[in-house]
Amino acid sequence: MSELVEIVDSLENKVSKLLHKLELLKQANVSLDKELNALKNENRTSSTLVSEWEEKYNALKMASSMLGSNTNKTEAKLKINTLIRELDHCIAQLAE
Repeated sequence: MSELVEIVDSLENKVSKLLHKLELLKQANVSLDKELNALKNENRTSSTLVSEWEEKYNALKMASSMLGSNTNKTEAKLKINTLIRELDHCIAQLAE
C-alpha cells in the first residue's frame, strides 16, 4: 500500500510540474505573439516609408531629367510618352 501512495505522489508531482511548464509556455507564447504583432506593425510602417521614399526618388529623378540632366533624358521621354498614351486612352473612353 505504501508503494501505491508513493506512485500516486510521484504522479501528482509530475502532473504539477507539467502544468507549471504548460503555464510558463502559455505566458511565453502570449509574449511572443505580442512581439510578433509589434514587429509586423513595424514592418508595415517601414514598407510604407520605403514606398514613399521610392516615389519621392522617382519624382526627383524625373524632375531632374526634365530640367536638362542628360543622364535620364530617355527615361523622361518614355515616361512622358506613357503619360500621353494614358491621356489618349482616357480621352477615348470619355468620347465613347
